[in-house]
Amino acid sequence: MINHLKLAVGTLAGAGMVPFAPGTFGSLVSFLLLYPIAISYGTTGLFTAILVSSALAIWAADYCESRWGEDPGSFVIDEFAGQAVVLLFLPLTGIFMEDLPWLIAAFILFRIFDIVKPFGIKRIQHFPSGIGILADDLLAGIYAWILLYFSYYLLSVM
Repeated sequence: MINHLKLAVGTLAGAGMVPFAPGTFGSLVSFLLLYPIAISYGTTGLFTAILVSSALAIWAADYCESRWGEDPGSFVIDEFAGQAVVLLFLPLTGIFMEDLPWLIAAFILFRIFDIVKPFGIKRIQHFPSGIGILADDLLAGIYAWILLYFSYYLLSVM
């Protein structure tokens, strides 16, 4: 029973089980879940989402890896945590069409950093089990957030 729960958590209720690009699909599902949290609860809600999803990722990782191998593609709860980092402090208005450009940019930047793994992301991924699986996504989220925040600053001073 507990192992089934770990699989459900790790795959973000099955989002990671799609046969093509499970990380991208998991990121998209994460965004759809995180945007209402960001609008309704702001940074407090997003920090809570990061903490809870990070704890769940670490908890579920060992079993998912024992079942599917090291850092399995189906394991996407880490994408949820990373996407929550990207949304922190973004200038979201709560009006979806106004927020959409920032959301698209956040999604794309996160995916680029998560896939390419530059600036130490690849190295941090080699930490043991759940920590490594999670840490690379959190760092990808931080890098994407830095770029987005810098872009927002540049646009606001022009």
